[in-house]
This record gives sequence, structure tokens and C-alpha cells, in this order.
Amino acid sequence: MSEDDRIDALGDLDGWQSEGYAARVHYRGEDDRYSVEFYAPSECVLYWKVKGDGETAVPVGRSTVPGPLRERIRKDLDTAGIDTDIEKRSL
Repeated sequence: MSEDDRIDALGDLDGWQSEGYAARVHYRGEDDRYSVEFYAPSECVLYWKVKGDGETAVPVGRSTVPGPLRERIRKDLDTAGIDTDIEKRSL
């Protein structure tokens, strides 16, 4: 599957938006908001915690991300035909 195909497949899923070589989804939990990005060229997933103003986001480590969100991301990757181990990759 090409990079474009993987991005398009994620972009077709609920909540995901594709932009060039990346796809992004926003998640709102009980108290926290996250932006999650998949980058096809580097085959990695980045998690960003969104501050209360909705304008500022900071990258966060996977260990601080709620388990249900990480599980949803792996499920979405699998549905899009992307290896779920990518979610665990470090930069």
C-alpha cells in the first residue's frame, strides 16, 4: 500500500482528516483533549495534548496518553490497513 493510499484510508475514517503525507484526528476525553497525527513517510504516530485555549498543543509521550485513546488509534490504523506496531514507534 502506498503512502497516499494509507493517508486516504485514514482520511476516510470517522474524525480523521488527511493532508498531504499526514492524517490527523482530534479526541476529547473527560478532562483532556488530544490531537493525534500519523505521518506516512516516517511511519509514526505523534500525540499532542491540546491546552484549554484550543490553540496551543504540546507533544506528549505515549505513557501519558489514556489507554482507550491509544487502543482507538491502533484500531483505526488496522482498519486503514496500517501495521498497528507503528503506534508504538519512538522517534
